[in-house]
Amino acid sequence: MSGRSTAHATFTIERLYPASPSRVFQAWANPDAKRRWFACHDDWAASDYALDFRVGGRERATSTPPNAEPHHYDAIYRDIVPDRRIIYSYDMRLGEVRISVSLATVELEPHEGGTRLTLTEQAVFLDGYDDPDARDREEGTRIGLENLAKVLQP
Repeated sequence: MSGRSTAHATFTIERLYPASPSRVFQAWANPDAKRRWFACHDDWAASDYALDFRVGGRERATSTPPNAEPHHYDAIYRDIVPDRRIIYSYDMRLGEVRISVSLATVELEPHEGGTRLTLTEQAVFLDGYDDPDARDREEGTRIGLENLAKVLQP
């Protein structure tokens, strides 16, 4: 089969938030809160969002860049420890073409009156939709985590 390929990448992001682990966790668990910070591109039109935050539950989001095909995010929650850990796997599609599959781990630890969040993502990019060293994916994730900081401000 020609034209089939895989490219693997892993990245880790650490962030400090001036909010308790419980408050940071709730920003991931509450559908209204998550929808406010999850998007990484303000100019992309969001058309669908759903969150069923439980082990085995799904999260789905669709957003469309200007003059481009929609990007579909489809996640399944694999492990949830309240206020401590979230593990989920997800795939990304461009239109109907699956372009990547990832496993992400979010760890929350108390730190100096707030929370240290550590997010590690292991991604496999499919069939030429490579993201060398996951730079674009990491940048999008960093933007989302910066949006989370704004939502957590008092």
